[in-house]
Amino acid sequence: MDFSKVVVIGIFTIQVLITLCTVQSVSSAQSNLFREYIGAEFKNVKFSDVPIHSNVDFHFILSFTIDYDTSSSPSPTDGNFNVFWDTDNLTPDDVSSIKSQHPNVKVALSLGGDSIGDGQYVYFNPSSVDSWVSNAVSSLTNIIQQYNLDGIDIDYEHFQADPDTFSDCIGRLISTLKKNGVISFASIAPFDDDDVQSHYQALWNSHGKDIDFVNFQFYAYDQGTTVDQFMDYFATQRSNYEGGKILASFISDGSGGLAPQDGFFTACTRLRSRGHLGGIFVWSADDSKAEDFQYEKESQALLAIPH
Repeated sequence: MDFSKVVVIGIFTIQVLITLCTVQSVSSAQSNLFREYIGAEFKNVKFSDVPIHSNVDFHFILSFTIDYDTSSSPSPTDGNFNVFWDTDNLTPDDVSSIKSQHPNVKVALSLGGDSIGDGQYVYFNPSSVDSWVSNAVSSLTNIIQQYNLDGIDIDYEHFQADPDTFSDCIGRLISTLKKNGVISFASIAPFDDDDVQSHYQALWNSHGKDIDFVNFQFYAYDQGTTVDQFMDYFATQRSNYEGGKILASFISDGSGGLAPQDGFFTACTRLRSRGHLGGIFVWSADDSKAEDFQYEKESQALLAIPH
C-alpha cells in the first residue's frame, strides 16, 4: 500500500469536512427573516398596513402579553398572562386573515416589555419557579390558541429575580410549549445592559438549544452609532450568544442606534456578505406607519436577494 497516497487522501477528506462544516455554520447563521413588533403603542396600525415581501420569512410580533393584571394600577400575577396590545386592530380574526393571505407570514407574541400603564416598569417577579411556569404555560397556551399564534418572544427588561431563576422559568416555559406543540419557535430580545445581559446569558447558556432567534436591541446603543461601531457591537453579541441567529435591528423613530438613513443597510450588507446576518427586525410598526413603512420595504428587499 502506498501510504503517501493514503495521507494525501486523508488530508483532502479533512479539508472537505472542514469546508462543509464552515458552509453549514454560515448557512445556519444567515436567513431571510424579517420581524416586526406591532401593537404596543395603540396607533391603530393593522397587519394589513405593513408591506410584506413574498420572498422573505415574515414574523409579526404582538406586543405585549404581560403577567400583570388589567386594573388601573397593574400588579404582577405570577405567570398569569393578559393581553396588553391593541386588541381593537389586532384580533384573532386579523391574525387568521393575514396568515391566509400571506403563506410566508407567522405571528408571535412578546412577553414582558419595558413598562405598563403610565410608565410603570414591568418586572419579572415569580413567587417560585414551579408556580410561575405552571401559570405561564396555562395562560399563554390559552392566548396562543385563541389567536392562532406560532411562537413567543421574551422581552423582560427589569428583574426582581436572579439570573438562575429567570433562566429556569423561561427555559422551562419555552421547552414545555414546544414539547406540547403549542409553539414552533422562540426568541429573546436582550440589549446591552449588565443586569439584562446577566439574565439572558444565563438563559442562553442553559437553554440556548431551544431559542431560535436573538432579537438583539441594537437600537438601545447610543443615537448616532456609526457603521463600524455597529459591526463591532454585532461581533460582540455573536460571541455572547454563540451559535445563535442574531438579527440586526433599528428603531423607527430614530431615537437610538444606527439609523437606516445613516448606514444601517450598509452594515447589513457587510454582515450578509460574511454569512452573519440572521435577519432584520424593527421596533416598531406603530411608529413606521407615519413614514409609510419606507425602511421595512428596504429591509425586505435586501433580505429577498438570493444568497
